[in-house]
Amino acid sequence: MDARKFLRFPVISITVALILFITWVHFPLLPNKESLLDSNIFSRWCTSKNRFHSSTKHNLIKKSSSSTLHSNPKHEYDVPHHPLDPLTIQEFNKVRTILSTHPLFKSSSTYTINSIVLEEPNKKLVLKWKKGDPLLPRKASVIARVKGVSHTLTLDLTTNKVISHETGSISGYPVMAIEEMVGVVEAPLKSIEFNKTIIQRGIDMADIACLPISSGWYGTKVEDNTRKEVLAISDNGQNIPLAKGIDTDYRYSIQKLNGELRLFNPISLEQSEGPSFTVDGNLVKWANWEFHLKPDPRAGIIISQAKVRDSDTSELRNVIYKGFTSELFVPYMDPTDGWYFKTYMDAGEYGFGLQAMPLDPLNDCPRNAYYMDGIFTSADGTPYVQSNIICVFESYAGDIAWRHAECPITGLNVNEVRPKVTLVARMAAAVANYDYIMDWEFQTDGLIRAKVNLKKQETSPGESPRKSYLKAIRNVAKTEKDAQIKLSLYDPSEFHVINPSKKTRVGNPVGYKLVPGATAASLLDHEDPPQKRAAFTNNQIWVTPYNKSEQWAGGLFAYQSKGDDTLQVWSNRDRPIENKDIVLWYTIGFHHIPCQEDYPIMPTVSSSFDLKPVNFFERNPILRVPPNFEDDLPVCKAHDSS
Repeated sequence: MDARKFLRFPVISITVALILFITWVHFPLLPNKESLLDSNIFSRWCTSKNRFHSSTKHNLIKKSSSSTLHSNPKHEYDVPHHPLDPLTIQEFNKVRTILSTHPLFKSSSTYTINSIVLEEPNKKLVLKWKKGDPLLPRKASVIARVKGVSHTLTLDLTTNKVISHETGSISGYPVMAIEEMVGVVEAPLKSIEFNKTIIQRGIDMADIACLPISSGWYGTKVEDNTRKEVLAISDNGQNIPLAKGIDTDYRYSIQKLNGELRLFNPISLEQSEGPSFTVDGNLVKWANWEFHLKPDPRAGIIISQAKVRDSDTSELRNVIYKGFTSELFVPYMDPTDGWYFKTYMDAGEYGFGLQAMPLDPLNDCPRNAYYMDGIFTSADGTPYVQSNIICVFESYAGDIAWRHAECPITGLNVNEVRPKVTLVARMAAAVANYDYIMDWEFQTDGLIRAKVNLKKQETSPGESPRKSYLKAIRNVAKTEKDAQIKLSLYDPSEFHVINPSKKTRVGNPVGYKLVPGATAASLLDHEDPPQKRAAFTNNQIWVTPYNKSEQWAGGLFAYQSKGDDTLQVWSNRDRPIENKDIVLWYTIGFHHIPCQEDYPIMPTVSSSFDLKPVNFFERNPILRVPPNFEDDLPVCKAHDSS
């Protein structure tokens, strides 16, 4: 068969940026007008004219009247305990106070604050920090639009000063704010000409929902205006019959069921001694794992400083410095007027975390789950609480961690087996009728699985007539272009991240390997403007040298960008990566061709990739895990056997 290649990269502590892209439909939902800043029921995105929020001008100097109505008391006095902990409500309010005295905001009565997040400390300082040490200085990163210009500011929350202020030269716009979209949604319904097209179709105006859809960049010069007016109407498909929507309501409370259709009896994981994991602020400890977990308005969920304990040495060893969803590219790839512009970047245009929905206990997450809230900000910087958007739980599905039995002819009565239990950190983001469900799974054998679920890997037969020939060739990627990789079934490879300066007793360099699952590539031409924006989908694997400013694969300002600040642009610099502090990027993709089984609600489609230890441990790290016995499970009784 074709040569199997081993790609090796140095440094154990890596950042894994998970990039989700290519789904079918898009468009954000929105919040109930009574809970804009405490979104427990709806996503923040408005879609119905009956749920509009009034348009207001923002003034940081005047205290927002909504700040006390929507604050969650249990977070009001939160304080950070770790350098990577997200900003607290008190810190958000301090940011608003600092900005209110800054000339940029004092000189303008209208502006939009698109993002306020923690400006993470220097990586080396974070790695040196230990519990009990003084907390590293807290800083905030702010992105705002003022008079049509995007501004990036860094604030020192100790000195209460703006220490950095830039107006970047890169193209594009920041993540859209809810207030920006609400004004646009109102515009069509104020147009007499537009309303006539609806009435002519026999549709009740009360049933109309207008969608605040982001537009991409297509290589043409477009007039930049913010008047929120209807400039043109494309009125096509007048003779297409409208579906009546009969028997399509998927809500359990609405469905008229003739008796319950129950395919299986309820299943619940019981732990008489309580969960095996602990959550201290944002620090999660479970079995042989320890990691920092936090919500993020753009990435959704961020895993930091993931460490696994070596069963032989009891040493906590670094595996991931930072792992998160960098971007989601959703091109419809339909050339017609009503569809061609739909080339969304959900993270960079709407915010993956901002679209996260409260998780449903017992259905989104099992009974033993721990829930974590997100604290984000509205367009004037006012903090609000997004409740229960992350859950952490132990999962046991009857799977086996390892087993071995001696062959009966040996005369040895040996049959050993161990159960497989994993820890899952989960979030779900609602994007209209499409939900993204992101899982980070941690296994006791050292494996990490970033899961959008199904995994598939195929290899081709060998060239030997006996079909048993395997040849391994090791290649080391020395520069970024060496590590731009397109997966191929006919060129099966393993992709290792190793530390050549640290070896096992046998002499192998310690490392982890990326195990790809089923994926798909974008079908757009590389010179097509939407593909230039989403050039990170050109390869499945990328490796770049660590650069704190290079986090978002579609660019810091993804909305209407021209592709001049993407992962492809950074990687084309072809910087050295051998024996460097690196970032490993992997792209998961889906192609969706609708079928009848998708109607009215599409079943889950999923994929994943694994980060698996390879010569990282001296031996199987779970070899000494004890088996389960009946007395260990007092809550559940064994079913009678025949």
